[in-house]
Amino acid sequence: MPAPIDEDAPRRGGGTGRPNPVDIHVGSRVRLRRTLLGMSQEKLADALGLTFQQVQKYERGANRIGASRLHQLSRILDVPVAFFFEEMASAQRPQPQPGMNEEQASFSRDPMTRRETLELVRAYYRIPDEKVRKRIFELVKAVAAASEE
Repeated sequence: MPAPIDEDAPRRGGGTGRPNPVDIHVGSRVRLRRTLLGMSQEKLADALGLTFQQVQKYERGANRIGASRLHQLSRILDVPVAFFFEEMASAQRPQPQPGMNEEQASFSRDPMTRRETLELVRAYYRIPDEKVRKRIFELVKAVAAASEE
């Protein structure tokens, strides 16, 4: 016999009506990996057998991703399940509730979520010569190190 459902248990962010921070974090990691692969929400949805609107809800954290779906996502996006929980400590820190503009500003601070990063990674992997790619990689690291001095 299945366990009884606790109707009084909070289903979302502690009964606030907002998504749980863990669900938001996991969804953002799904979005990050999908965009780094150059995959559209529609293509991911097709692979999952869902609508793109459902993928949008997962990525926003509005809908919680179950264990079997997370496993399916890890296979499609070619990452271990743990990838979706990386950097969780920073996502769990209590923060003031931002307004719409503040939330977008904090989101854009993460370089991994910026379009520029995605375009750079795609351009890098379009370079057919592996030796040239490696030299460009070393050049960028050297420039970054010099700018930190």
